[in-house]
Amino acid sequence: MIEEPPILTLRRDFPRPTRDQIDAFRDVPTGFVCDAMGGQGALDARIGPIGNGRDIDCRAVGPALVADNGPAEILGTMGALHILEPGDVIVAAVHGHRNCSAAGDQFCGMMKNKGAAGFVTDGEMRDYDGIVAAGLPAWCTGLSPNSPYSNGPARVGFDAVIGGRRVVSGDLVVADRNGVVVVPLADIDKVIAQLARVRNAEEELETKVRDGFCRMDAIEEMIADGRAVIEQS
Repeated sequence: MIEEPPILTLRRDFPRPTRDQIDAFRDVPTGFVCDAMGGQGALDARIGPIGNGRDIDCRAVGPALVADNGPAEILGTMGALHILEPGDVIVAAVHGHRNCSAAGDQFCGMMKNKGAAGFVTDGEMRDYDGIVAAGLPAWCTGLSPNSPYSNGPARVGFDAVIGGRRVVSGDLVVADRNGVVVVPLADIDKVIAQLARVRNAEEELETKVRDGFCRMDAIEEMIADGRAVIEQS
């Protein structure tokens, strides 16, 4: 006989990035972070800033506090609010469920009041104007006025698959208008070390483009060594 799990399981004591590690990503575009991770790290592009970022700040950096709710559920997110530490980004997994909100304006207001840096979900949200008024940066898959349930079971402070990636509580979330990137806790220092190289390369190319640069050196090299050919019409 299968025993029923607890309705809600909370874990507070997961490892977290240091303040210096978090601060190293404060003003870094998500594209730079992905470049420093070999071109990867972003959640599914369907998870974007609420309202496409037109009315609300679209920047958040902080440790992931994962709430694995299950479809059409919100109990895990309620539990995450209970153990939230200032600066956390609540990552609410609803297993991609559609036509049901994963949070609304009052919930966003409470998260903001407790010091959340942001909210990320693979579901929809509701009460758009109220969310804008609350001022909490939020990323979701769209809007739905339907209400969720709070029956459980749910787990908070562990991990979940969201947006095609496994996110573990304590991983670093870096989110902006372009999307949401998750840096695994164990890789943070390695990514920080790569960021300086990425930023320098971007700044050098930006200067060249501003000065009129429009050449693809890689293509010219391929033509020169025979890997690419130009056919004559």
